[in-house]
Amino acid sequence: MSKYAGEQVLVVKRSLFEELGAFQGHQKDNSNYFETLLLPENNFFMDRAEAEEDPSFKQLIPYAIFKCADKFLVYQRGKSGGESRLHAKLSLGIGGHINPIDTEDDSMGEQTYFRALDRELNEELQINSKFTINTLGFVNDDETEVGRVHLGLIHLVTLESEDVASNEEGIANLEFVSLEQLQNPDTFNRLETWSQIAVDLLSN
Repeated sequence: MSKYAGEQVLVVKRSLFEELGAFQGHQKDNSNYFETLLLPENNFFMDRAEAEEDPSFKQLIPYAIFKCADKFLVYQRGKSGGESRLHAKLSLGIGGHINPIDTEDDSMGEQTYFRALDRELNEELQINSKFTINTLGFVNDDETEVGRVHLGLIHLVTLESEDVASNEEGIANLEFVSLEQLQNPDTFNRLETWSQIAVDLLSN
């Protein structure tokens, strides 16, 4: 049996990503990307085990970064996390795959996407603070095994307080640190690739 237990995830064809303008690293928010990728005719669910092995598709991933004042939330990925290739890495991002449970009345547009983002945040964290969410841009990394089959949309969650805790064993050692600390090689080199790209985006 697949380790993904038949999970279905939302994907788009890589060819569409290339038509829109493929990139390596990060790209500032581009409504044309977001709106086009989330058109019902441009995305669909497929078996995750198949999607993880087929770079002709990109799995869409909401990826939220948390900020309070001038500090950012960083954590360590534990062994119980869903992606074994990222274990022990430091991460800025909270998020995950979009699944059929996020749809209502077969809607496949922006509402489905934001339901998935909301579900992931509530599953992975206890957020005991008021917050706002803004979209920063996209992250893509075709130079790693994980990155080749995923495309992330980065959101900045601005908190009023640091009252945030983990809801999962896979999210450990939460800490708020400055951008300067994230840029320090001792920390930066421990970050997963998407988080390194996100730090570059935050620095620009």
